[in-house]
Amino acid sequence: MTKVLVLYYSSYGHLEQMADAVAEGVRSAGAEVDIRRVPETAPPEVVKAAGFKADTAHPTIEGIAALANYDAIIIGAPTRFGRMPSQMASFLDQAGGLWLTGALNGKVGGAFTSTASQHGGQETTLFSIITNLLHFGLTIVGLDYGFAGQMGVKEVNGNSPYGATTIADGDGSRQPSSLELDGARYQGRRVAEVAIKLAA
Repeated sequence: MTKVLVLYYSSYGHLEQMADAVAEGVRSAGAEVDIRRVPETAPPEVVKAAGFKADTAHPTIEGIAALANYDAIIIGAPTRFGRMPSQMASFLDQAGGLWLTGALNGKVGGAFTSTASQHGGQETTLFSIITNLLHFGLTIVGLDYGFAGQMGVKEVNGNSPYGATTIADGDGSRQPSSLELDGARYQGRRVAEVAIKLAA
């Protein structure tokens, strides 16, 4: 069975919700999915002072070598000044050995993110993740326009053709909408479908 990894980092839980939705989409395509988060690198006193979400439903990934065990890797991380946060970057920076051996070549990848505002860096953050995945040799699947919900301006909507996104507001009070979660499910399904076809 095709195996998909949904790997994420979440400070306040928005990306955790999106990861769950992406995984639902993967399962709907008939693939097996694991949801893992990357290790927290911020000092405990910073985590506590900032009110980061400490409890999580998903285990921390076993290490960078685990990426080679999957046919597809979908990475979610919030924006930090228009790029992925240090927690995710630090984890991916350990992949030199996988890159050198070509262990990830030919796999399928995608990205999803969260920002505080509608113009808070969704697309540049997605591209910062996608750039890593391309260097690793992955074929990228975005949120294609088969998901028509990303078009229109009747409601706040973080989705983009480069990947599913949500908007959290500056204080983190806005939670992912049903439309944004549907986008995440759609992208998860599309990544899994492509991975299944390539594996065949």
